[in-house]
Amino acid sequence: MRNIFPILVFSFITLLSCGSDNDDEVSQANVTFNFDHNWDASPVTNSNFNTIQYTNANGEELSITKLRYLISNITFQKSDGETFVLDGYNLVDVTNNTNLSFTPTTTIPTGTYSKVLFTFGFNNDANYNNNYPDLNSATWNVPSILGGGYHYMQLEGKFIDNTTTETGYAYHAIRALDNSGATQEFQDTFFEVDLGEVTITHNATFEIDMNIAEWFKNPNTWDLNVLNNMLMPNFNAQVMMSQNGQNVFSLNTVNQ
Repeated sequence: MRNIFPILVFSFITLLSCGSDNDDEVSQANVTFNFDHNWDASPVTNSNFNTIQYTNANGEELSITKLRYLISNITFQKSDGETFVLDGYNLVDVTNNTNLSFTPTTTIPTGTYSKVLFTFGFNNDANYNNNYPDLNSATWNVPSILGGGYHYMQLEGKFIDNTTTETGYAYHAIRALDNSGATQEFQDTFFEVDLGEVTITHNATFEIDMNIAEWFKNPNTWDLNVLNNMLMPNFNAQVMMSQNGQNVFSLNTVNQ
């Protein structure tokens, strides 16, 4: 009996130690972001391009011939303020059906996050001229006369104008620039998308929806007869685009 008691005590301590080690372990998870597109709940892919079949909030019939946009700065934030920013950015190209799925190389700890955020476009720290060779080769640059840096989005197509003529439009989003004064004046037009609270238990896939119709809808009803081309140097148009973009993205599901 004298020999059994020390053995039992040692075994009990060993079990506690093992249990404590397991509690301290934090699993890491990979996250993937899939980007789907719709027009007021009607799915949109590149197979739907080049046909006038959509009607915007202003009543104009239109088609889509190109859709590319940039997302960056994916961030997972805990309720205590701790944040995990994932490396990389992604140029979603619906036209060529590429980069509709993005898996950052950085993993995150499992757990509950009060916010999952990403930036539409680049923030000012990242938006440098000729800093990203892949974006340069994709002709994603903004001319220096318009402030340099990179596009946030290129949305193009045709619409039936008020003379019943099929007319092209180019809804291009960049950082807003006012060139009317002696010096260039900028206004930030990138914006953060907040996908809300998420609990990560395993590798996770986020299904994110873009409602393309919202770019023309809220809070600014877009009149393509007035605002269809030469929008990049149009300061007010760029601000309006950024405002309309606040309701474009939503989180559909998270699959784990």
